[in-house]
Amino acid sequence: MADELTPETPEEEQPKKTHKQRKNGLYPGVSDELAENMRTGWADTELHGLEPIAQAAHTAARRAALSERFPGERLVVPAGRLKTRSNDTEYPFRASTEYAYLTGDQTENGVLVLEPAGVTGHTATIYLLPRSDRENGEFWLSGQGELWVGRRHSLAEAEQLLGIPAQDVRELAAALTEAEGPVRAVRGHDTVIESALTDKVTKERDEELRVYLSEARAVKDEFEIGELQKAVDSTVRGFEDVVKVLDKAEATSERYIEGTFFLRARVEGNDVGYGSICAAGSHACTLHWVRNDGDVRSGDLLLLDAGVETHSLYTADVTRTLPISGTYTDIQRKIYDAVYESQEAGIAAVKPGAKFRDFHDASQHVLAEKLVEWGLLEGPVERVLELGLQRRWTLHGTGHMLGMDVHDCAAARTEAYVDGTLEPGVCLTVEPGLYFQADDLTVPEEYRGIGVRIEDDILVTEDGNRNLSAGLPRTSTDVEAWMARLKG
Repeated sequence: MADELTPETPEEEQPKKTHKQRKNGLYPGVSDELAENMRTGWADTELHGLEPIAQAAHTAARRAALSERFPGERLVVPAGRLKTRSNDTEYPFRASTEYAYLTGDQTENGVLVLEPAGVTGHTATIYLLPRSDRENGEFWLSGQGELWVGRRHSLAEAEQLLGIPAQDVRELAAALTEAEGPVRAVRGHDTVIESALTDKVTKERDEELRVYLSEARAVKDEFEIGELQKAVDSTVRGFEDVVKVLDKAEATSERYIEGTFFLRARVEGNDVGYGSICAAGSHACTLHWVRNDGDVRSGDLLLLDAGVETHSLYTADVTRTLPISGTYTDIQRKIYDAVYESQEAGIAAVKPGAKFRDFHDASQHVLAEKLVEWGLLEGPVERVLELGLQRRWTLHGTGHMLGMDVHDCAAARTEAYVDGTLEPGVCLTVEPGLYFQADDLTVPEEYRGIGVRIEDDILVTEDGNRNLSAGLPRTSTDVEAWMARLKG
């Protein structure tokens, strides 16, 4: 990785400067001749006639709804800033969900501001970094200059793409400091903006804004549904990729599975939507196993929980539990089929007008029945459910909202989410599981170390639901046949 030209060492440790280098006060160590040379000789690369991004009409409608909810108030929604990974390297930037949802933009330092326009309505402005300045050398001497990290859109280009008037974000903090009137901001993404608003906002009012934006994402529009299906379709292909290389994973580790799926995510999308869980053997009993450094052995199960994130930041979230050898053992099939039956009951409960909790309750009822039937719990089933005894082996809730975040709408009020009612356009996961820890002495030895989860992405429709991830087989028999075809 190349070093930046800007000196990082103390003055006394820098090379002795020539007279001409000392004359240039902007950047020590740069001669006047080089500075002048770098200012000139560059072609005009401004782009004209750009088409609006695909979701521009949808983001405009979202901003209009936000404006209607908070009349007469200034609303500030930052994208966020780069985060340091170590020393002078940064994590890949991912814009805040609220900002991307309202603008479609994904660039660091961006800020959306809705200024009150009269009693009702707002004027939206997006504040962005403009093109790097070639006159003062920023574009080649700054570590975030375009010569180092790539071209960014001019403000005029951004206006064409996003359909929002654009201004220089470097002037925003000062303007916000002087601004008057009620203000709400989305917190946790941009300390510079938050500092400028310190004496103008309250946590309670800002939380109301965050909650509103979380709940607004519950019902997906046409664009969002299309993006979720795109994410799921790429995820299906990623699962197929993994099955084809299971022999190589056996010779290496779970990391081979992680890398294989990641390749599909990066080729067809922006990234993975969350850390892939590539859990072989007893690791499948660890719900968020993301170390992915264990052995992959024939005869064990592989619990693969992974999702591709599209370029517009919508993510899939799918899980399959696969026999590494291609065939389930009798005990693996018994547990797998019980989870499948539980998932079937859960999916059937997803429909307009149903309570959000209904699919969880339906799935848990089946799992409780199985645990009683197998003699692991003493019935009746209603007693087990009342006391929550099945949770020793079911562990987690049966699903969650899905969208731009893998656990979307997380700031929504309880009454609007888990105690709410499903309606067309809601997308959620249905993902029951059974997990028998390797050291659990309360179950027969043959159960120990087996973890099974089956997860699909379900869209609520006008007349029921649609399984967006139906492209992946779910029954144990179909999974075996699918794997046999892929291994060919």
